[in-house]
Amino acid sequence: MFASAPDLLRLVVLPVLGWTAWRDIETRRVPSRTWLPLVGLGVVLLTVEAVGHLSLSTSTDFLFFVQVAISLFLVAPIAYGFWWIGGFGGADAKALITIAILLPTFPTYYFAGFTLPVIETTLGVFSMTVLTNTVVLAAAYPVALGVRNLRTGDVRFPTSFLGLRIAVDDLRSAHGRLYETPDGFSRNGLDIDALRMYLRWRGLSLDELRASPDQYRDPDSVGETYDPTDGAVGAESEMPRKSGVPVDGDEDASRVESDGGVDVDDADVGDVETGDSSDVGDEWAADAFLDEIEGTAYGTTPKKLRGGLEVVAEREAVWISPGIPFLVPMFLGTLLAFTYGDLVFGALGALGVV
Repeated sequence: MFASAPDLLRLVVLPVLGWTAWRDIETRRVPSRTWLPLVGLGVVLLTVEAVGHLSLSTSTDFLFFVQVAISLFLVAPIAYGFWWIGGFGGADAKALITIAILLPTFPTYYFAGFTLPVIETTLGVFSMTVLTNTVVLAAAYPVALGVRNLRTGDVRFPTSFLGLRIAVDDLRSAHGRLYETPDGFSRNGLDIDALRMYLRWRGLSLDELRASPDQYRDPDSVGETYDPTDGAVGAESEMPRKSGVPVDGDEDASRVESDGGVDVDDADVGDVETGDSSDVGDEWAADAFLDEIEGTAYGTTPKKLRGGLEVVAEREAVWISPGIPFLVPMFLGTLLAFTYGDLVFGALGALGVV
């Protein structure tokens, strides 16, 4: 294989994205510091290449700066904007911004008899190709959910394309939101990370809560409370810890749901409730929990928390909205961009549109 030194160095993004995709599946958490070395490398490589094109003596020089401008001032802001409106998780946005800096133009790799990538767009903005590839691959997720539910007999339109029915015991390691409330189905049910936060705050297991729900509905049953953590799945945070123990907050939630909704750190902060006036007392100590912790527990309100606790206390299986581990299609989309190129542009070319 032959390629320029900058293009060879850019290949480091693939193992990093592969690792973050695995982390996204397992925990929905990626440390922010993961992206810093790649951003630094991107700035250095971009500076080196820009110096070589400063003469603007050819159309290639001019095109280089157009491609860089589109990557930095269009693709990167799109990533931030998607996060801001709830379309991306924090890690998803940072990953795409990193790619916009590190890979603004298409790298080229020469092999004996062929060159990669196979398909390059006319404009040649690599980060834009990663974005379109990722969106195309992510669109297959609802279809996969529907096929899975059809095979297991859990057919309920449109729920089967947006949700997953699991045993309540499996909530210990699940991601997403409850798709059920005491009143029916809702895509805005209790965040499962918030459920884990609540259980850790009380020092309870899910089995204990389900065995004695009447006892734990009583707010006076709350004794010593513990550090709720951030609700992430992981053995290191399964045991309760006393409140005040520092928690590593340098993690980004990357939990995008199949319809574009997203659960991100401190999401839905505009939906504020101080309690449910129909309740007598603070059932489940929901108000006390949200008053004591820092942040909003992923947009959780006392009413939403109480509803979710009622659901998991009373049922053996529940529907959840699992969310897309978006870094997985982003990793695959980047790998395809390096090898095949742009999926959309290639399809349009095959149809004779471009």
